[in-house]
Amino acid sequence: MSVLARPRVAAVAARLLQALAPTVVGTTGRRRRKVFPDCPGTTRQLTIPTSIAPAPTVVYRPSVPDRHPPVHVNLHGGGYVMRGMQYDDPLCRYLAAEAGVVVVNVDYVVAPQHRFPAAPRQVFEVLRWVAEHGTDQGWDGHRLTVGGQSAGGALAAAAARQAWGQGGPAIALQVLHYPPLDLTTSAADKRSVVERPVLRPWMGEVFDNAYVPDPAVRADPLVSPAGPADTANLTGIAPALVVTTEYDLLRAEGQRYARRLREVGALVAHLDVPQADHAYDLSDVEKARQTYAVIARHVRQATRPAPAAAT
Repeated sequence: MSVLARPRVAAVAARLLQALAPTVVGTTGRRRRKVFPDCPGTTRQLTIPTSIAPAPTVVYRPSVPDRHPPVHVNLHGGGYVMRGMQYDDPLCRYLAAEAGVVVVNVDYVVAPQHRFPAAPRQVFEVLRWVAEHGTDQGWDGHRLTVGGQSAGGALAAAAARQAWGQGGPAIALQVLHYPPLDLTTSAADKRSVVERPVLRPWMGEVFDNAYVPDPAVRADPLVSPAGPADTANLTGIAPALVVTTEYDLLRAEGQRYARRLREVGALVAHLDVPQADHAYDLSDVEKARQTYAVIARHVRQATRPAPAAAT
């Protein structure tokens, strides 16, 4: 067993990754921002109250005539331990412009400072607040979608699971972009079709042990909905777009969850991005454009106003 399996060691490693993240991810993020020009629209800062901690957000408003357009809640990646909402700025601007939605980009709490279940609970409270405050904030909370990349995708799945279990809010679409959905299986036991995938086993050990130190808790449905212990019938859960990538260490669990959603009629589409690895959209601009276009199309379709009833 690796020393990183010790929660205290994993916590130290996670804090080190937090300190290094701006340098490691910043270069690719700046390159992507140059290729994805600012889309028309406006942004503002908004802090959403939750029982876990206040959640800072950036709100992207599209240039549309609709006074109350639909709203999409975006959750960044980072293995549950790294903050990084700014790296999703190009995606948020693109979705606002192309899908015609207000995008609420959330800076949720991370481990080891806030271990499970803090993040999924906070995200769900943010989602519920967004649904309930549309009139005050200038969006339609009844046309609501949620999505995220990597850990953010897993948190989007957890938010949809809580909404399904607690009777709302209604979610028109959940977008799960290369998410980790089975923490009951160690990263060392996961396989990629390439020899050196982006996600390495040591990273998984840091992320998993910093976020959920007790292995027994990792079977929780809000952590591992693609794990073998979660056998609930998900009929009625929010419709989903699942995006996996060919080289990703997490591909198999994303595929399993897509099949599970398909069995209950909740899978809108499953896109498997060829010749791409985890977090490919931070560096491969062309593949990012193609996937973002698919996401925007599905968000736009999911949030279209209901047709007027015939008189």
